[in-house]
Amino acid sequence: MDIFTLAEANLISPPILFFVLGLIAAFVRSDLSIPEAIAKALSLYLVMAIGFKGGAEMAAGDLTWSVGGAILSGIVLSALLPVLGFGMLMLTTKVGRIDAAAIAAHYGSISIVTFIAASDAARFLETPGEGFMVAVAAAMEAPAIVTALILAGSAARASNGGEGHGESRLSVLKEIAANGSIVLLIGAFFIGWMTGPRGMEAVSPFFNDIFRGVLCLFLLDMGLVAGRGLLRNWRVLKPGVIGFGLYMPLIGALAGMGTGLAVGLDAGSLGLLMTLAASASYIAVPAALRLALPEARPAISLTLALGITFPFNLVAGIPLYFWLARLVTGTGG
Repeated sequence: MDIFTLAEANLISPPILFFVLGLIAAFVRSDLSIPEAIAKALSLYLVMAIGFKGGAEMAAGDLTWSVGGAILSGIVLSALLPVLGFGMLMLTTKVGRIDAAAIAAHYGSISIVTFIAASDAARFLETPGEGFMVAVAAAMEAPAIVTALILAGSAARASNGGEGHGESRLSVLKEIAANGSIVLLIGAFFIGWMTGPRGMEAVSPFFNDIFRGVLCLFLLDMGLVAGRGLLRNWRVLKPGVIGFGLYMPLIGALAGMGTGLAVGLDAGSLGLLMTLAASASYIAVPAALRLALPEARPAISLTLALGITFPFNLVAGIPLYFWLARLVTGTGG
């Protein structure tokens, strides 16, 4: 299967088309909307389903050293990608040090929604990854934030008179550990792991049969949110910053490909790791940075992650990453 076939298969899939519909509805200023409570319930369902299925798939397989290697590679990627992103932003844009660190944190951490979409696309493209990739996704949430705080350290201390950040960092770690999506993802993963294939069989209609329909509705809402965010904040996104939102995912994906190959991941798992490294957080990191870097402007980082990088990964990035993963692992291209 070549890259054009993969791209076509991804583009004409219902979840992607519903995301595009949401974007169009936002751009024409339609009054279409999904109640916030329902959108939150959809998000909870998807995170729970992907965590449970990952745990059940891992229980059905054998534990190998590649599991630990994959988790470690994810942590290293999350910790180091912000350094690269921060440097690129300081070289190519005029954003300040605090904003650069905040943006870098978004691009070192991961988007769980992009991971869910990639997991669904992987099955659709007949290149499913291993169940333990859910654990890798969870492990990649926090290291980027710690790195970003170190990068922003001197400027942050200066703007706060050198006080308060020790307490702030402790609060950030608590915020990350208690983040609802992380708690649910890890919890569902362990429940799926404990109950295994028998547990999955018992709840299969809930976690499998309706999954893609719920994903369609959720991505319709994400399209509305992304489109309306762009309409509201497009003035803060200068060309250099927009360019960063397009090339940084590619850099992250290549870094993910290198580390994934080093630990011997199969094509599906490698494609998922590349997608994780290419994605940008717009849920956990913004919440954490409200405490850690209150001087940073979320209008820039959040709009960039959600309005530029998320659609790019969803439409073009995911098929590209899986095509490359199949190519370099010798399973097709």
